Amino acid sequence: MIDFNFETGFELKNEAYLKKWISDSIVSEGFELGEIVYVFCDDALLHKLNVEFLNHDTLTDIISFDYKVGKQINGEIYISVERVLENANDFKTNFDDELHRVMIHGILHFCGYKDKGKNDEILMRKKEDDALQRLSKM
Repeated sequence: MIDFNFETGFELKNEAYLKKWISDSIVSEGFELGEIVYVFCDDALLHKLNVEFLNHDTLTDIISFDYKVGKQINGEIYISVERVLENANDFKTNFDDELHRVMIHGILHFCGYKDKGKNDEILMRKKEDDALQRLSKM
Protein backbone atom coordinates (compact mmCIF):
# COMPACT_ATOMS: atom_id res chain seq x y z
CA MET A 1 0.00 0.00 0.00
CA ILE A 2 1.19 3.48 -0.86
CA ASP A 3 -0.51 6.38 0.88
CA PHE A 4 -0.11 10.08 0.08
CA ASN A 5 -0.74 12.67 2.82
CA PHE A 6 -0.69 16.44 2.46
CA GLU A 7 0.23 18.88 5.22
CA THR A 8 -0.04 21.87 2.88
CA GLY A 9 -2.38 22.96 0.09
CA PHE A 10 -0.29 20.94 -2.37
CA GLU A 11 -2.11 18.35 -4.48
CA LEU A 12 -0.43 15.47 -6.25
CA LYS A 13 -1.37 14.77 -9.86
CA ASN A 14 -2.06 11.23 -11.11
CA GLU A 15 -1.87 9.43 -7.77
CA ALA A 16 -2.83 6.00 -9.16
CA TYR A 17 -0.23 6.30 -11.93
CA LEU A 18 2.49 7.27 -9.43
CA LYS A 19 1.56 4.44 -7.06
CA LYS A 20 1.97 1.93 -9.89
CA TRP A 21 5.33 3.45 -10.87
CA ILE A 22 6.62 3.34 -7.28
CA SER A 23 5.37 -0.22 -6.78
CA ASP A 24 6.93 -1.35 -10.08
CA SER A 25 10.22 0.33 -9.08
CA ILE A 26 10.28 -1.56 -5.78
CA VAL A 27 9.65 -4.88 -7.54
CA SER A 28 12.31 -4.13 -10.17
CA GLU A 29 14.86 -3.82 -7.34
CA GLY A 30 13.95 -7.28 -6.01
CA PHE A 31 11.77 -6.14 -3.12
CA GLU A 32 8.07 -6.30 -2.37
CA LEU A 33 5.75 -3.46 -1.46
CA GLY A 34 4.68 -3.22 2.16
CA GLU A 35 3.38 0.10 3.48
CA ILE A 36 4.84 3.35 2.21
CA VAL A 37 3.53 6.67 3.51
CA TYR A 38 4.47 9.89 1.75
CA VAL A 39 3.92 13.17 3.60
CA PHE A 40 4.12 16.32 1.49
CA CYS A 41 4.86 19.23 3.80
CA ASP A 42 6.59 22.59 4.12
CA ASP A 43 10.14 23.52 5.10
CA ALA A 44 9.18 24.16 8.73
CA LEU A 45 7.94 20.61 9.37
CA LEU A 46 10.83 18.97 7.54
CA HIS A 47 13.35 21.16 9.37
CA LYS A 48 11.78 20.21 12.69
CA LEU A 49 12.06 16.49 11.83
CA ASN A 50 15.64 16.98 10.62
CA VAL A 51 16.66 18.58 13.93
CA GLU A 52 14.64 16.23 16.16
CA PHE A 53 15.53 12.88 14.56
CA LEU A 54 18.79 13.46 12.69
CA ASN A 55 20.39 16.32 14.67
CA HIS A 56 20.82 18.30 11.42
CA ASP A 57 19.95 21.99 11.71
CA THR A 58 19.53 22.42 7.95
CA LEU A 59 16.81 22.53 5.34
CA THR A 60 16.41 19.49 3.15
CA ASP A 61 14.01 18.28 0.49
CA ILE A 62 13.43 14.75 1.83
CA ILE A 63 13.73 12.66 4.96
CA SER A 64 12.97 8.96 4.88
CA PHE A 65 12.34 6.59 7.77
CA ASP A 66 13.02 2.99 6.78
CA TYR A 67 10.96 0.26 8.46
CA LYS A 68 11.89 -2.51 6.02
CA VAL A 69 11.15 -6.07 7.14
CA GLY A 70 13.34 -8.48 5.18
CA LYS A 71 12.56 -7.88 1.49
CA GLN A 72 9.34 -5.99 2.24
CA ILE A 73 9.68 -2.22 1.87
CA ASN A 74 7.93 -0.21 4.59
CA GLY A 75 8.60 3.38 5.51
CA GLU A 76 7.69 7.03 5.73
CA ILE A 77 8.94 9.64 3.28
CA TYR A 78 8.58 13.33 4.14
CA ILE A 79 9.04 15.77 1.26
CA SER A 80 9.21 19.55 1.49
CA VAL A 81 7.28 20.89 -1.46
CA GLU A 82 8.99 24.26 -0.92
CA ARG A 83 12.47 22.70 -1.24
CA VAL A 84 11.46 20.73 -4.33
CA LEU A 85 10.21 23.92 -5.99
CA GLU A 86 13.39 25.82 -5.12
CA ASN A 87 15.58 22.91 -6.30
CA ALA A 88 13.65 22.68 -9.57
CA ASN A 89 14.41 26.36 -10.16
CA ASP A 90 18.07 25.97 -9.14
CA PHE A 91 18.56 22.88 -11.33
CA LYS A 92 16.58 24.43 -14.20
CA THR A 93 14.10 21.56 -14.42
CA ASN A 94 10.34 21.48 -14.05
CA PHE A 95 8.68 20.93 -10.72
CA ASP A 96 7.08 17.56 -11.55
CA ASP A 97 10.38 16.07 -12.73
CA GLU A 98 12.15 17.19 -9.57
CA LEU A 99 9.27 15.96 -7.40
CA HIS A 100 9.33 12.53 -9.03
CA ARG A 101 13.12 12.35 -8.61
CA VAL A 102 12.79 13.06 -4.90
CA MET A 103 9.91 10.62 -4.51
CA ILE A 104 11.89 7.74 -6.02
CA HIS A 105 15.07 8.82 -4.18
CA GLY A 106 13.45 7.85 -0.88
CA ILE A 107 12.40 4.48 -2.27
CA LEU A 108 15.93 3.82 -3.53
CA HIS A 109 17.27 4.49 -0.03
CA PHE A 110 14.85 1.84 1.25
CA CYS A 111 16.27 -0.52 -1.40
CA GLY A 112 19.76 -0.01 0.03
CA TYR A 113 21.22 2.70 -2.20
CA LYS A 114 23.30 5.39 -0.55
CA ASP A 115 24.39 8.84 -1.70
CA LYS A 116 27.12 9.95 0.69
CA GLY A 117 30.22 9.00 -1.32
CA LYS A 118 30.97 10.01 -4.92
CA ASN A 119 30.51 6.49 -6.38
CA ASP A 120 27.34 5.95 -4.34
CA GLU A 121 25.97 9.28 -5.54
CA ILE A 122 26.69 8.39 -9.18
CA LEU A 123 24.87 5.06 -8.81
CA MET A 124 21.93 6.73 -7.02
CA ARG A 125 21.57 9.28 -9.87
CA LYS A 126 21.65 6.47 -12.44
CA LYS A 127 18.95 4.56 -10.55
CA GLU A 128 16.85 7.73 -10.30
CA ASP A 129 17.28 8.38 -14.03
CA ASP A 130 16.33 4.77 -14.85
CA ALA A 131 13.17 5.05 -12.74
CA LEU A 132 12.26 8.40 -14.28
CA GLN A 133 12.73 6.90 -17.73
CA ARG A 134 10.30 4.09 -16.83
CA LEU A 135 7.82 6.70 -15.57
CA SER A 136 7.99 8.61 -18.86
CA LYS A 137 7.13 5.41 -20.76
CA MET A 138 4.07 4.52 -18.66
